[in-house]
Amino acid sequence: MNVVIAAAGTAGHVYPALAVAKALVARGLERSEVIFFGGDRIEREAVPAAGFPLVSFRLAKLRRSLSPSNLGIPGVVAATARRMRAELERRGAQVVLGMSGYVTVPAAVAARRAAIPLLLHEQNAVPGLAARFAARRADRVLLGLPGPAERLGNAEVVGNPVRPEISSFDRGALRAEALERYDVAPNTSVLGILGGSLGARVLNEAIPGIVARWTGPPVTIVHLSGPAAAEAAAGEAARSALPWRCRGYEDRMDLFYAAADLVVSRAGAMTVAELAATATPAILVPLERVGQGGNAAALANAGGAEIVRERDLALLGNRAAALLGDGAARSAMAKAAAALAHGDAAGRIATLVLEAAT
Repeated sequence: MNVVIAAAGTAGHVYPALAVAKALVARGLERSEVIFFGGDRIEREAVPAAGFPLVSFRLAKLRRSLSPSNLGIPGVVAATARRMRAELERRGAQVVLGMSGYVTVPAAVAARRAAIPLLLHEQNAVPGLAARFAARRADRVLLGLPGPAERLGNAEVVGNPVRPEISSFDRGALRAEALERYDVAPNTSVLGILGGSLGARVLNEAIPGIVARWTGPPVTIVHLSGPAAAEAAAGEAARSALPWRCRGYEDRMDLFYAAADLVVSRAGAMTVAELAATATPAILVPLERVGQGGNAAALANAGGAEIVRERDLALLGNRAAALLGDGAARSAMAKAAAALAHGDAAGRIATLVLEAAT
């Protein structure tokens, strides 16, 4: 059996796809039978490194601003769809899983023309243009979060696939190691600040103000700044009146969540999924222009997070201090966040993919 997964561009599309691919292997497929369709971005290294074959295509991304480059998109999509169809037929693919993003558009066209079942997974609460296009051609639509995407036809919320160390997360078992990793003193709260794999400038820039006006309990700030901002953030941290541990990149996110009593974060779909899976209370500052408001609302509506808009960032320090001083409120948020989690989303998606292929 050959399964094709179309995933490209960002970690938020590629790493969930890899989690599904590994779940397919756990259900009996060979790695050579799980074939990725992508382009030349993060998938170019991540997919082969995980042991799966990658077929790269020319891809076109729609620019939201008026741009002459958009005029060439239909031609690129049509040509890529033709190549994808030929590749599907050559490999005898029996099902296609599109992980949203622009690679899903030609993959959906190719699957339909080759008469191959198509499943779509949309990570975000608010579906993007590619997901809305592919949903009309999909046999089944699988969603990472509740929200407006539920209006897509034949949709089911199955959760977002998270990395294994997050799906099996045990805060109690990891807590001591996590506090040692970040050199946190006893009887000290931990405020984790997370902007995603590349960091978030607005959050990085907010920390000095939080430090200067801190009125909450004793706290250590654990700050994942993103690689580009690491040097500047480390300089600020060295001058800080509060303990401030800065890392440009963290390869043990399970320890970050285990250390954090409260996380301040952007609201990418995978970050929201990880906060739910680890039952970590959060204050979310969504990046509205890429649709993170819907993701933030999914967790906040469940009771697992508060939302602070960018225009209200002056309130961030006070809200963090209040929550770190209120253990009962954080316990309630943790319980609510956990209720939103889907413990084995990757396994559920893999099972549905295999069912569609038979």
